[in-house]
Amino acid sequence: MPPQFVLGSPLLEAAWAVGILLVSAIVAWLILWGMRRGQQKLQKGVKPTLPSQLLESLSRPVLLLVISQGLIVTLSSVSYLASWSNNLRIASIAVMIALVTYALSRTGGVLLVWYLRRAKVRQSLIRLVRRFAIILIFLGGLLVLLDYMGISISPLIAGLGIGGLAIALALQPTLSNFFAGAQIVSDRVVHVGDYIELESGTRGYVTDVGWRSTRVRTPFNNIVIIPNSRLAESIITNYFGPTMEMGVIVEGGVSYSSDLSQVEEIALEMAREVIQELDEADKTFEPWFAYEEFADSNINFWIWLRAKDRIASFRVKSELMKRLKSRFDREGITINYPVRTTYLQWADGTQPPLPPDSPEEKR
Repeated sequence: MPPQFVLGSPLLEAAWAVGILLVSAIVAWLILWGMRRGQQKLQKGVKPTLPSQLLESLSRPVLLLVISQGLIVTLSSVSYLASWSNNLRIASIAVMIALVTYALSRTGGVLLVWYLRRAKVRQSLIRLVRRFAIILIFLGGLLVLLDYMGISISPLIAGLGIGGLAIALALQPTLSNFFAGAQIVSDRVVHVGDYIELESGTRGYVTDVGWRSTRVRTPFNNIVIIPNSRLAESIITNYFGPTMEMGVIVEGGVSYSSDLSQVEEIALEMAREVIQELDEADKTFEPWFAYEEFADSNINFWIWLRAKDRIASFRVKSELMKRLKSRFDREGITINYPVRTTYLQWADGTQPPLPPDSPEEKR
């Protein structure tokens, strides 16, 4: 700060003050010009990059800081305001704290939005989180400013703590849903458009992930609204992850009199035919076939192939079942109903007469 006694006459003091103000304005303009040039160089194409956004967010606070400090230095250089020098010094630091808080709110908002967009968070939720973060930054800056000005902030912090605790207890369900929604989005559990199924049996397409609830459109075209806290605690099957393709298994059984090699050949032929002719089938997947068990009435088997997504799997499975049944009927391959053979015994211990077509009678 220039000493007042060197300045001499009031005319020289006025000229000195105007010179300081002009220099601060020129410095502010040069800094702003340099930041704009750097922003243009950092920006790639139409879409702004993170460094260019940070420079843009800092340009206004830096401009205001240089101009305000230049104005305060200008006022301090006037001997007429020498008695106000201490107040001007306090005002200078107070303005600096306010502008630093303003700069932190802008840059913090840019960084938070950049991170949440990379995490594919819904736009309305991004705006809500950004406003909440900015409020916290301004509240912290206000507390620092009050503490610098000699105002005790301990009672204020205690009051805010008690009030915050009361509000948190009153809004516990809402806050639990909010943080659960943030957890769902940050962990990328589900996205809008995914087909999911909960352990409760609820299933459908995710249409919206809000800050309080998630909306799921069921196959019956109804909307199920699920609180985020319930969704975060539930076991979720996401049919669109890690990829949309999903396996389709068709289980069946043939009688014990069937030629198992022929059954396997026919089943694989029908599966390849379905893969080739249906657009819903994954044409890059080679079907699998295996026998499962010797059951009561049939020898059970399964065929494994893959569909493009969950909805496509229904048609692929249905079409394969129809073609298998039709081909088995033409080839004379039987799929038995549940069959049980019952043997009776008379009271005197003799066997009742067997039917003429039974295996024991033929022997």
